[in-house]
Amino acid sequence: MTTLEEVQRRAESDDKTAGCYLNPDLAFLKNLFAGLKENEERYGYPSCPCRLATGVLEQDRDIVCPCDYRDPDVEQFGNCYCALYVNKAVAEGKQPARPIPERRPVDKLERTYKAAKPALAAKTPAKPQPASTTKLKLWYCKQCGYVCYREEPPYVCPICKAKREMFAEVTWK
Repeated sequence: MTTLEEVQRRAESDDKTAGCYLNPDLAFLKNLFAGLKENEERYGYPSCPCRLATGVLEQDRDIVCPCDYRDPDVEQFGNCYCALYVNKAVAEGKQPARPIPERRPVDKLERTYKAAKPALAAKTPAKPQPASTTKLKLWYCKQCGYVCYREEPPYVCPICKAKREMFAEVTWK
């Protein structure tokens, strides 16, 4: 079982490698860590505490914390969707963390809602659904060679921070 300390250590490690900071509001931060821990125990992976997960890793890979949307959100708005990660100005109290628009594609939101709708009605966690509708592709970063297997390339390469446009699909002939 994952402990809150392990969740915190992971988040601290992720913020240092990405040049982000953790939210300076310690009470708020502890609630986010508790949500990550609960999701990891429920689904087997730490999906964002601010988003609804299906329980199917292949469908939720983009919202495993730190999610694919963190870096562009922090760069554009100063904090990620749930405000776990913030920029320097927010960390130093020079600007507040604020609500931001959802960056996750609408088709993923709709699929997640459909998968979770029966569980939401029953107020129980969603049971994993078969990922047969997921069309995964192999993507590589043309700048550093990072490879990932998912529906769409990440917004930012986790290795070299290249933009999504630097990814190409690997096709087999």
